Amino acid sequence: MDTLYAALAAKIRKHIDSGQLKPGDRLRGVRTQSEKQDVSIATVLAAYHALEDQGYIESRPRSGFYVALRNHTVVATPDVSAPTSVPMPVTGQEMALWLGKAANNPAMVQLGAAVPDASFLPTIALEKANLYAARQRIHSVGYEFPPGLPELRAQIARRMAATGCTTSAEDIVITSGCQEALTLALRAVTTPGDVVALESPTFYGLLQVVDSLGLKALEIPTHPEQGISIEALQLALEQWPVKACVVVPNFSNPLGYCMSDVDKRRLVDLLDQHDIPLIEDDVCGDLGFPRRQGIEAQGPRPIALKSLERNSPVIYCSSFSKTLAPGLRIGWIAPGKYLERIEYLKYVSNLASATLPQLAISHLLKSGLYERHLKHVTTLYSQAVTRMIDTLSKQFPVGCKITQPKGGFVIWVELPHQIDTFKLAQQCLQHDISIAPGQLFSANKDKYRNFMRLSCASVWNESLERAISKLAGLIHQNL
Repeated sequence: MDTLYAALAAKIRKHIDSGQLKPGDRLRGVRTQSEKQDVSIATVLAAYHALEDQGYIESRPRSGFYVALRNHTVVATPDVSAPTSVPMPVTGQEMALWLGKAANNPAMVQLGAAVPDASFLPTIALEKANLYAARQRIHSVGYEFPPGLPELRAQIARRMAATGCTTSAEDIVITSGCQEALTLALRAVTTPGDVVALESPTFYGLLQVVDSLGLKALEIPTHPEQGISIEALQLALEQWPVKACVVVPNFSNPLGYCMSDVDKRRLVDLLDQHDIPLIEDDVCGDLGFPRRQGIEAQGPRPIALKSLERNSPVIYCSSFSKTLAPGLRIGWIAPGKYLERIEYLKYVSNLASATLPQLAISHLLKSGLYERHLKHVTTLYSQAVTRMIDTLSKQFPVGCKITQPKGGFVIWVELPHQIDTFKLAQQCLQHDISIAPGQLFSANKDKYRNFMRLSCASVWNESLERAISKLAGLIHQNL
């Protein structure tokens, strides 16, 4: 079969290179191709998967295989941000309720909430894992008090080795998602009124945590490809009594950048010099795009800031919400010297995280299904982001700027300055389309008024294409 599938892959690749098969063209179905080429279905699948790994074709859930967009149109990226350089309370986050409600509306085309469509998630494997968990009758019905299920913590500790961390199961506390992990981390190291340094723009969920704890946000200029400005952060630390710094170093939301190892070391060293806790949100760290022919991508899994920890602690937070399923609500925190404090705060907050999801995820990790899923889904996200950027660059007004992430599944779009994305979001909802307006991503509701974040983790179909065309039309009407 090796020779047969390689020959078939070479034949299809030749048709793509010559232009006989164009980007977006659908390949023959596996069974039809098998009959046409007089080879087995296994041979066709092997050829298709080889071409997919090389970036020539892409699989679309419930649709088949298509010629991939191997090089999207080059567009400008947004400039480095310039946030207000004074600490301030968080305002204007009420509009986030829109996104939550829109995410629950099956008629809505979901471009706003960073929630992957079910087709990107391992639903069959999750169903089997949940059945396995339910059969563990003795363990599944009781509390798993902090720090959480031992088997799951052991599996997470093994996986964290890929980030460069030498973490043990005893160092980990299971949480109800990354949002709770961030909340516990900030509660452990701050008190109401304290100043917390953040990237700008930053994930609005973090801003809501800052607001709920009575903290003040000090936003730091952030480059869309390089990350938080170390120089600007150093000036801020010298000027303000910063008590903690929260950073998303790997495929941040909404910018999608990945900090270089050099800048990660500079960041850890700077906060170590000032004896300030560094809180790391690594929720998308597993979603780096694979390196494929014709596409610049991330490659190996990037290291965590915690792997570079010195004297001052790096508190590591993550979850399975973006990789397995958001509804599982299972995350974790590796808090270092704050372990006992975090365990207590977790206990008094909600006693324990749900047991069944912990058992199910532990089973998935142990079986190797999680790793296989990551290999598949990161290719899908890479293709989805490329396709979205290419489509927007053709339909949006000249001069729009779009980030070029190397991981995750969201993009940050800068529109002409006269566009107010808050009003645009209201208009979109009338057409059953959700977007995330830029004001959500800053403590200052007047910032990023002409920006928006879009999720690319949607099934590409006629409904989505119509929604993008409608969104582009609304933008042009508002100019």
